[in-house]
Amino acid sequence: QALDAFSKWIREQVEKNTPWNDFAREIVTARGSTFEHGAANFYALHQDPLDMSETVSMAFLGMSIQCARCHDHPLEKWTNDQYYGMANLFARVRGKGWGGDYRSGDGKRVIFTADRGELIQPRTGRPQPPRPLDGQPLEFDSTRDRREYLAEWLTAAENPYFSRAIVNRVWANFLGVGLVEAVDDMRLTNPPSNEKLLAALADFLVEHDYDLKKLMRLILVSETYQRSSRPVAGNEADERFYSRYYPRRLSAEVLLDAFSQAAAAPTNFPDYPPGTRALQLRDAGVESYFLETFGRPERLITCECERSNDPSMKQVLHITNGDTLNEKLSRMADAEKKIEPNRISRLLERGATSGEIVEEAYLASLSRYPTPDEESRLVEVLDAAPAEEKRLVVEDLFWSLLTSREFMFNH
Repeated sequence: QALDAFSKWIREQVEKNTPWNDFAREIVTARGSTFEHGAANFYALHQDPLDMSETVSMAFLGMSIQCARCHDHPLEKWTNDQYYGMANLFARVRGKGWGGDYRSGDGKRVIFTADRGELIQPRTGRPQPPRPLDGQPLEFDSTRDRREYLAEWLTAAENPYFSRAIVNRVWANFLGVGLVEAVDDMRLTNPPSNEKLLAALADFLVEHDYDLKKLMRLILVSETYQRSSRPVAGNEADERFYSRYYPRRLSAEVLLDAFSQAAAAPTNFPDYPPGTRALQLRDAGVESYFLETFGRPERLITCECERSNDPSMKQVLHITNGDTLNEKLSRMADAEKKIEPNRISRLLERGATSGEIVEEAYLASLSRYPTPDEESRLVEVLDAAPAEEKRLVVEDLFWSLLTSREFMFNH
């Protein structure tokens, strides 16, 4: 129920287009029951001040401050004193009720703040004044929720880290490569590929009251986003400056949903209603060999690096002869088990011609019509197939399209 509340809350914020600063503020200052106040579940996985501060820094500033936990950060300006000042902002956050760990128990906890409590800095043996990284310190005896003070600094228009971090994440989501790469490594010693562009986009977001949809529209209508992925003389080696679009494999959840939609054969997930898409799964712990193989993150840490898009032989073998795609293509209707006929079954049952089969296969998988040459050659193959082997040939047609680079890659 706690997991459902968190997922529902996030989806509601996206649906309402809640400004990013309001979204972050509600997350950081969340309190109450994790069943009734979805945002409070942000404090369910990491429950000590050190982890809380590191999570907030990674999620909303795009930077890891973990190295400063033991010593001054070697690659950034953050000191051990600043680290413990930041962490002390969470020293009074409490959770009432066990609720289990992140995947056991009911997850029910009540988040609140205590009246007193300080985090001791091991190096000095005393607490650091609570302060947001390079912000001003808060008095030890202040009775306000220290997280509210942090949220004010975090979402302030003059805070350069906050707006740049989300702009970089949105840019990387659409373009495949962040202006700062990796997106969770926005330190001073890792400058952006285009500082003027990043600064201009961050200013745009602030000027438009942190409206992420307006930011997305600005990026999507840009010439940069609409460039072809085909290299031309001189930009073949470019992987950083967006002289062309960089092809990338679909993420694990998107690829599985794409297979399901193209084959008209939904994936069934344990404890989820029929028709649930992989992108709708609330818990990364839902068992799926396909999603695991193609790099779904376990969501144990707050870092984009947890997701892997690296190719592997395991992926090749599973696509070639694994159960996931082959089962979707060979799936037959079963009234007793309430299994609907897949796309291939429907085509054959209505007696579609070879030309109609080829055309629908291309539209369903590649969202385009086949070229005249593609269509004529494939129709010839389908027409030559013996009646008893017709379905297998059609399955092979779909398989060849669904395993092609054109299907599996954004390009």
